[in-house]
Amino acid sequence: MISIIFTPFYLPLVGIAMLLTFTFMSELPLTYKLLLATTVYLLTVFIPTILIYLYRLMRGWTLQQLGEKRHRIVPYAISIGSYLLCIWMLQRVHVNHEIISIIIAAFFIQAASIIVNFFWKISTHTAAIGGVSGALVAYGILFEFNPVGWLSLSILIAGIVGSARIILRQHSLGQVVGGYFVGIVCAFVSITYL
Repeated sequence: MISIIFTPFYLPLVGIAMLLTFTFMSELPLTYKLLLATTVYLLTVFIPTILIYLYRLMRGWTLQQLGEKRHRIVPYAISIGSYLLCIWMLQRVHVNHEIISIIIAAFFIQAASIIVNFFWKISTHTAAIGGVSGALVAYGILFEFNPVGWLSLSILIAGIVGSARIILRQHSLGQVVGGYFVGIVCAFVSITYL
């Protein structure tokens, strides 16, 4: 259940919701925020989920088989393509860069995960929550706020998610920790420097 609640697909949407709630962007009109959230949801959650599900059905694989290292390439490609489409669409309508940078960070986390996955399986669940931690530090610096409370919560969630992935026998401790650090680095660097 933990792995379903904290699936990597939802975390960019959570990040955007936090920006729209806790920053100067909270002053934006509600219809704009709802349209933005719906667009991001469709492109980063709904469409990739449906496409990956259809791909799994076409291959006749179980969820367990889809989790095998060699079977993860196409789902990664679907996710990356969806993130690129979302970035392109948001840039076309001139959405605030801070919002787009969350999708860019998610894109880099997925791209780094697929590259690392060629050599060693890492947890994209913990990479995604690591991205939240890295984004909190980056936005703490950019918006000059102290993210320690939120950072502590994200680290606690990362521990819960990582434990769930190990208990489900989807990953080893090294794969969970490796994924978390890939997420932190990718999110921090992409938000701070791009």
